[in-house]
Amino acid sequence: MFKSIINLPLILLGLFYTTTSCLAQEHESLVQNATSSIPAQIRVPVGKSPALLTHAIGDQIYQCALVNGTYTWILLAPDAKLLDTKGQVVGKHYSGPVWEYKEGSRIEGRIVSKLDVDPDSSISWLLVKVIGHKGNGLFSDISYINRINTRGGLAPSSGCHMNHLGTEKRMAYSADYVFYK
Repeated sequence: MFKSIINLPLILLGLFYTTTSCLAQEHESLVQNATSSIPAQIRVPVGKSPALLTHAIGDQIYQCALVNGTYTWILLAPDAKLLDTKGQVVGKHYSGPVWEYKEGSRIEGRIVSKLDVDPDSSISWLLVKVIGHKGNGLFSDISYINRINTRGGLAPSSGCHMNHLGTEKRMAYSADYVFYK
């Protein structure tokens, strides 16, 4: 019986490494599946590898504005939570556009190209180049982002006129974000 008690920590350690390895393989598989279907128009440059896949749930915030004599909804900012593959909040996405990871590292991006996959029901898929880093952490080495699998988030189709100038509306959306090193 004494020998069994001594081996218990080794058994638990082995289970931990096996579980951790399985979770890492599952995440890698999900990332590879997500990136394999990205259209050429928004694919990252050769040599970049996926580092993280998150699912975003939140809003695209629009404001009624007068642009070249026409009342129109313009995008102000996203406001979304970033979730890992288990549904746990790992970060947020907000005005800038900025993506911030839970440990504080954050990145700012610039849209390089767009692809309207379903323009009647969802916002564009994107290729985003990272133009700024802050903090040390998971996002410190990220250089590109893809926004894919979008749902919703389109500008309101009505309600922007002289009486509503400056009014903001939140439009629910979801998307997957793939972060590349």
